[in-house]
Amino acid sequence: MSDLLVVSRRVAWSRVLTLAGAAFVFNTTEYIPVGLLTDIGSSFGLASSQAGIMMTVYAWIVALMSLPLMLATSQVNRRTLLIVLFALFACSHLLSFFAWSFEVLLIARAGVALAHALFWSITASLAVRLAPPGKRAQALSLLAMATALASVLGLPLGRIVGQMAGWRYTFLLIGAAALVLLWMIIRVMPSLKSEQAGSVKNLPNLLRRPALVSLYALTVTIVTAHFTAFTYIEPFVVKVAGFTEGFATLLLLLVGVAGVAGSLIFSRLGDRRPAQMLTLSIAVLAVCLLILLPVSGSENGTVAVAMLWGMAFMIIGMSLQMKVLTLAPDATDVAMALYSGIVNIGIGAGALLGNKASLDIGISSVGYIAAIPAVAALTGALFMFRKWPSRTVEQGQQMAARPE
Repeated sequence: MSDLLVVSRRVAWSRVLTLAGAAFVFNTTEYIPVGLLTDIGSSFGLASSQAGIMMTVYAWIVALMSLPLMLATSQVNRRTLLIVLFALFACSHLLSFFAWSFEVLLIARAGVALAHALFWSITASLAVRLAPPGKRAQALSLLAMATALASVLGLPLGRIVGQMAGWRYTFLLIGAAALVLLWMIIRVMPSLKSEQAGSVKNLPNLLRRPALVSLYALTVTIVTAHFTAFTYIEPFVVKVAGFTEGFATLLLLLVGVAGVAGSLIFSRLGDRRPAQMLTLSIAVLAVCLLILLPVSGSENGTVAVAMLWGMAFMIIGMSLQMKVLTLAPDATDVAMALYSGIVNIGIGAGALLGNKASLDIGISSVGYIAAIPAVAALTGALFMFRKWPSRTVEQGQQMAARPE
């Protein structure tokens, strides 16, 4: 019997790790244009600020389609859905490799975005269901770690491949990784019926929860702040700070390493004072954005700011996701679809705001412009956790008391 239990836990973890690998690939491809904007733009005769519209188009497709696609597929077997998603994902990256115009590249990215919209709507709840008994938090932490590793390994590696062989081969490599994951999904994923996905009937109920609605508003504001500057970090480092392309690659690597450190800090301390940790992390992010330009004359100063920034944003992301699951345990897929859509509204808005700042004022201004929504988010967080502290704690206790 003990051998059967060991095998069962091993299989369960293999399924969770497959989802974590999928999360790594999805986050790598979402953010990879950040490290390749200049090269992509140059190949189509565009400035990096113009090529940045890729981020906005991708993000807003995810934002608009997350909830409709999740509701449309709410009764579809989750294993079947994952297989279809990764087939679309791989084909879209193949089209990216062959893209003969910027418009075709945008179409290919739209295909990836549709797969992304569904993937992140169902993945958190799937990881919880597939985890061994008593290991739900660890399963979510693995997803968060995969997100961080996408910055640590995926983004810098994609940039290195792009510099050595051309940006098209970066997309081809991601497509190949997707095919490997598709094979793993076919091999290890069980047939899974949809559970607690919710329906359109859950929307009014969710939107009548003021703490949850406030959390969504906080999410879009802080994500907008982050991506206003982060989308243009590569041209900022090279053109404004005057550092080398190699330093820009190293900086992206260090941001990811800091993100891993942030996920470890959250896994140890996040359950104790989650509101205070989230608020402090938003404050750190706001300060980093405000001093981004003043410290840009120093390599050490830029590295320090970038690492604090990466650590803070990882803690923010993990805190927000955990709170969404806590405040909506009765309709996790609907709540996470809304969350994914709202995050991507923020990504698109940030990329667009950074684009406008770069064109109208200059890339050097992106840190100051990004700090405006960051300070607004800090103010909102202070208000939110003062108004609903007991409700948040009570909801969290109720979720923790649920059987695995």
